[in-house]
Amino acid sequence: MDILPIALAVLSGLLVGFTLGLIGGGGSILATPLLLYVVGLQPHVAIGTGALAVSANAFANFGGHARSGNVRWRSAILFAVIGAAGAAAGSVLGKTFDGKKLLFLFAILMIVVGILMLRRGRQSRTKAATSSEVDRDYNKPLRVVIAAIAVGMLSGFFGIGGGFLIVPGLLLSTGMPMIFAVGSSLLAVGTLGLTTSVSYALSGLVDWWVALEYIGGGLVGGWLGMTLAVHLAARKALLNQVFAGFVFVVAAYMLYRNASAL
Repeated sequence: MDILPIALAVLSGLLVGFTLGLIGGGGSILATPLLLYVVGLQPHVAIGTGALAVSANAFANFGGHARSGNVRWRSAILFAVIGAAGAAAGSVLGKTFDGKKLLFLFAILMIVVGILMLRRGRQSRTKAATSSEVDRDYNKPLRVVIAAIAVGMLSGFFGIGGGFLIVPGLLLSTGMPMIFAVGSSLLAVGTLGLTTSVSYALSGLVDWWVALEYIGGGLVGGWLGMTLAVHLAARKALLNQVFAGFVFVVAAYMLYRNASAL
């Protein structure tokens, strides 16, 4: 038995899980290129397999954030339910696109999101709130529904859990602090990723063994990332910068690798 492919899948999953635990997103951004260029899967199989693995790791990390009090439940549940419907529709369209073109467009979207995150970080201001104030200030259902539909469609189209879109979606639609957006986003990440992976699995585009190896590594990485995120909760600007910087680096790499698609 060749242990190298297994080790690469587990280590890749660990990195994806760490990213999900730390910033509540980016796992699918990282999962897809790792499955493509490290594990060696084909584009659509990488997307379907990555969506399944990220979904499982997101649900696992969500439990830790929920126990730490980092989840705003009403916004999280609403975003997950509405977003799943959008993801189901978007995944049907995404499977009809050429893999490289899909990844190239994905990278462009990542750059836009990174810029929005940096702008949000500059404009944010610190405010203290009690639990009841949090519920009142962040309960903006119409804005959440609009953001969830848009993010869900994009998530399904690109075959991702969508955390890197859900976090800014929650920030921009509710104004909640970054650490709450990270914790709350993981419910939607898991739900949207599961919806997308089911669509791809029905088309035979999921490698189940690689997904299991990814999930195993992701559980360890997710615990490490969540632990660090809790310690950095008071440094909101730093989390925004880490998130945006990560998105820019991966986007540049994706543009480089898939420029030939155009």
